[in-house]
Amino acid sequence: MLRIAVQSKGRLYDETMSFLAESDIKLNLMKRTLLVQASNFPLEVLFLRDDDIPQTVASGVADIGIVGENEFMERDEDAEIVKRLGFSKCRLSLAVPKSVDYKDVQWFEGKKIATSYPVILKKFLAERGVKADIHVITGSVEISPGIGLADAIFDIVSSGSTLVSNHLKEVEVVMQSEALLIGNHNISADKREILEELLFRIDAVRAAEDKKYVLMNAPKDKLEEIIAVLPGIKSPTVMPLAEEGWCSVHTVLNQKRFWEIIGKLKDLGAQGILVIPIEKMIV
Repeated sequence: MLRIAVQSKGRLYDETMSFLAESDIKLNLMKRTLLVQASNFPLEVLFLRDDDIPQTVASGVADIGIVGENEFMERDEDAEIVKRLGFSKCRLSLAVPKSVDYKDVQWFEGKKIATSYPVILKKFLAERGVKADIHVITGSVEISPGIGLADAIFDIVSSGSTLVSNHLKEVEVVMQSEALLIGNHNISADKREILEELLFRIDAVRAAEDKKYVLMNAPKDKLEEIIAVLPGIKSPTVMPLAEEGWCSVHTVLNQKRFWEIIGKLKDLGAQGILVIPIEKMIV
């Protein structure tokens, strides 16, 4: 049985549960307990505070864990990054009051900075030769300048709306962060096999992200031109239709270029274009 530590609440919890569900890991969460076993996969989920996950994995209490890169770097525990998961993206940034005439990082010399991430901040400032008074607090970091507790803050930024509502502006992006799958260095061989199966499922889910399966009827005399504009995984599937001079073309398109490509296909005479969402994709 493989044990995975995950955040017990918050945005990362929601996205992790959705991610596990997409990987066909079934959990009974009707009655929340500290440890929940999957009903269809040899996996049990340990719910913890996010800042406890790195140590729990490093010590072997959990075999793997899903944690924000910001927490993993801050805790600096001896665990390995198994895979970057691509969700729960944010950044750690320095922010100052909007009224400040900010030029460069030297502005922070001698200033008081409020943060929940002192380790990352100290390293960043030390590399730039800046000495500041780091004030460690947990929660509501963004109100610190407004109540006179600090001159600036170092905190997580997602949309930036919290900074705006507290009359702050982002001036230095120190690091980008996303959800990580981390692992203990000494996972046993049998648990490693379970992990490989889980990674296979994760890859299938991620490969399908922002992808659409597209079917269309295409005139045969335009087939080469149509294929030329299709960025398929390898090459599109082409099948003849009962109607003379027409064929059916199947392919996979990325959401980012979807409308651009669909427009070109219509111009080339493609008809009956059917778009189907992809749940998982094995590449």
